[in-house]
Amino acid sequence: MKHLEYFHKIEEQLKEQIKEEGNIEKAAQYCAESIRAGRLVHVFGSGHSQMMAMEVFYRAGGIVPINALLLPQYALFPHAELSTHQERVENFSNHYLHMEDVDERDTMIVASVSGRNAGVIDMALEAKKVGMRVVALTSLSFSKSVTSRHSSGKLLKDVADVVIDIKCDPGDAAMSLEGVNTKFAATSNVLGVTVMESMMARTIEINQEHDFDTPIFLSSNLNEGDETNSKHIKKYRAMLSNL
Repeated sequence: MKHLEYFHKIEEQLKEQIKEEGNIEKAAQYCAESIRAGRLVHVFGSGHSQMMAMEVFYRAGGIVPINALLLPQYALFPHAELSTHQERVENFSNHYLHMEDVDERDTMIVASVSGRNAGVIDMALEAKKVGMRVVALTSLSFSKSVTSRHSSGKLLKDVADVVIDIKCDPGDAAMSLEGVNTKFAATSNVLGVTVMESMMARTIEINQEHDFDTPIFLSSNLNEGDETNSKHIKKYRAMLSNL
């Protein structure tokens, strides 16, 4: 049955992601260094990949100095089709970056399953111009099956310092069924969110190894959550535009 097959597919792809441990380690080292320097880790994605950025921002159990670049032009609301158009437009996201508190000591994480669209490539290139280290979350099998929509001819994987392969299939959908002409049941966000959370967990561990306490949000639904989180928000509000 397809619902059980989907679980098995996710399990299979997650096991494949263990092979990315070395790249996740490098990315976590970058993030930890930025946080110890009193700086930020920026996260960006478009369309459904924006969920990977949302997952680690203002999150129960999440690192406080994570700055999610949640541009409404790349969101699925109010009109999903517009996000598809906008993510292909060149010379836009790079300008937005400079509306944020950015520094060469920061780390940029860019999530894009295909890695082909101009918006994510522009963001990665602009972050590198600032001097940031750039981490890409992308599907290498997907990227290798498509061409770039950026004038440079490059894909996201070509411009990042570290590439983490989220291992989803080309086209993202993982299931097929006799009589159904189109594959269905996407896996990218399950895989991408898992990678993001594992990276953040290792970041906290690395900082602890350096005797540095990483600021972490509590769930606001715990009795002590609001009091703890208000202190974090007061400290970081000026740096995190979406708080």
